Amino acid sequence: MTVVKVPVLRSPGTEDLPLPAYATPGAAGLDLLAALKEAVVLAPGETALVPTGISLALPEGYEGQVRPRSGLAAKFGVTVLNAPGTIDADYRGEIKVVLINLGKAPFLIERGARIAQLVVAPVARVEWVLTDDLPATGRGGGGFGHTGT
Repeated sequence: MTVVKVPVLRSPGTEDLPLPAYATPGAAGLDLLAALKEAVVLAPGETALVPTGISLALPEGYEGQVRPRSGLAAKFGVTVLNAPGTIDADYRGEIKVVLINLGKAPFLIERGARIAQLVVAPVARVEWVLTDDLPATGRGGGGFGHTGT
């Protein structure tokens, strides 16, 4: 297992919140917490930009992926709107999570609540090679629904 050292900076007034952590030894994502000053009620259909109280310095060659928490999605219909959100290695601002309530009931977001996960992953760089044709495959150009339902 690769360990990536990531400098992290707390926003002022968030010293009471723990840093993102893995919930279990086998977890791929670190839980991001809501660094709200006051609780927010997210009505059905509403979105909210929720601060996490941290900024990162990801190493070059890595990205952060902000992903939904499955429990919030399954139980309440609350998810990350732009999932996965991308944190670039050169971004130094506070991480904020765009949550949307797709459920049928209002959802309360309190300070310190686990609102999303952060997965740190390596990034491959692309070098385009312009060509007149592409190698054939069994699928070819078949797209949306080409294999059935």
